[in-house]
Amino acid sequence: MARRSRTISGALIAGALIVSSLGIGGIAVSADNASQSRTPKAMAAHAGHTMAASTRASADDADADGFIPAKSPVAGVKPAAEAPPHRYFHEFQAHCSVSHTAPDDPVVYPGQPGKSHDHTFMGNTTTNAHSTTGSLDAGATKCLAPGDRSAYWMPTLYNGDKEIRPVGDQTIYYKAGVTDYTSVRPFPKGLRFVVGSPMQTAQEFRDHPGFVEGWECGTSYFNVAFPKDCPTTPDTQLNIRFQAPSCWDGKSLDAPDHQSHMAYPVVKNGTNDNICPTSHPVALPMIEFKMAFPVNGDLSKARLASGASHSFHYDFFSAWDDATQKALVDHCIVGGLQCDPRGYDQTHPEAGAALDENYELP
Repeated sequence: MARRSRTISGALIAGALIVSSLGIGGIAVSADNASQSRTPKAMAAHAGHTMAASTRASADDADADGFIPAKSPVAGVKPAAEAPPHRYFHEFQAHCSVSHTAPDDPVVYPGQPGKSHDHTFMGNTTTNAHSTTGSLDAGATKCLAPGDRSAYWMPTLYNGDKEIRPVGDQTIYYKAGVTDYTSVRPFPKGLRFVVGSPMQTAQEFRDHPGFVEGWECGTSYFNVAFPKDCPTTPDTQLNIRFQAPSCWDGKSLDAPDHQSHMAYPVVKNGTNDNICPTSHPVALPMIEFKMAFPVNGDLSKARLASGASHSFHYDFFSAWDDATQKALVDHCIVGGLQCDPRGYDQTHPEAGAALDENYELP
């Protein structure tokens, strides 16, 4: 069963996490502080990791200016500020397994194989440095829903020199990040972004609006560093939960920094409601990675391909079948349900499922 998401207050003092009584999936600060708190910071290097400059633009970027315009831009939209009937959950799960690892990154280093630190890829099996919207749309997937041909990736985890890959289906939540869950729209095909940064400091990782519980192991939560001593019981794994921005500018499928076309929700002044900022008024699903790595015990030699534990970040490149994604968003998020990958809520069986037993549209 999915776990209720947490909301982090704009008054966050390092270490304080507040569970939202509304169960809203988004992470927000006050609207007054939104511009400084939600604008991606410059990526300041931390010891042990640097990033080379990209020398090519994506094949999807016709004029090579770093911006990829949406084929169907959304204009004239104001942030939804209504408060629909309260529902604790408005989400569905994507279950996707690891397909491969490679030193590629089609968002940050498009068309430049081997230039990135090593990544662990989930979902679309064809993801590589040359991936485009078209190539992913034509690719196969290791997600349960055949219509989810999106690419998901993160830095590869090592314990010493041993590569540690997540085993089996990993959970990627699609949630409402705003109070008006009825306003959430599906991702436009080709939208891509980076969540977090391999260059962030430990404090930036801890204070990041996407930080939920950091690194977890056993009963140890909210860790910036890998827990030093995880239980060695067979079912204990190293976990991380990290949320993505869910408000879109309605114009660009990518931006030069791969982040500024997206934003986290803000708190509507005088309320506890999460809304999208006026600069990014379009509410999309809020993705939450919940990754489980089969390693425990002594983690003193654990590291990411991008560096220390606080360099964790991930990329998302949407290549959903439009009709499949819309069915799940409308049934589960807009419908206020807590759905599995079929779009079925066990606590509301009368609502039925969005997909059939093969995870396809009926």
